[in-house]
Amino acid sequence: MRRRTGVLTLRASSLIPELLVVTLSFAELLDVRAVPPPQRHPTIFGAFDALAPGEALEIVNDHDPVPLYFQFEKTRLGQLDWRYLVAGPDLWRVRIARVAPGVPNSDTNGCCGTCACSSGRH
Repeated sequence: MRRRTGVLTLRASSLIPELLVVTLSFAELLDVRAVPPPQRHPTIFGAFDALAPGEALEIVNDHDPVPLYFQFEKTRLGQLDWRYLVAGPDLWRVRIARVAPGVPNSDTNGCCGTCACSSGRH
């Protein structure tokens, strides 16, 4: 399931303290719980690779996606910011923002090699 979520940020202006600065940013919400495990990482990487710097996506998963984080760090070092929004025990939600342009430095069309895709859990 994909949809867009919005984040509204309010802060005081550094120049005029009485002035309130409003920033609205959107992220694609990607719920991968219903995606077959071998297709989860390629789906997430495809969505991330379509982002421009400054854009983000949020993933929802049924387990801690730390293997995905390590795969991101290996293949897209310096291109992302990873933040847990919800951390278990039954649901994880992570915001992955693209902070710099770039291309993957290796293939990410398959499994990360550290999970158990064959067992039905990713």
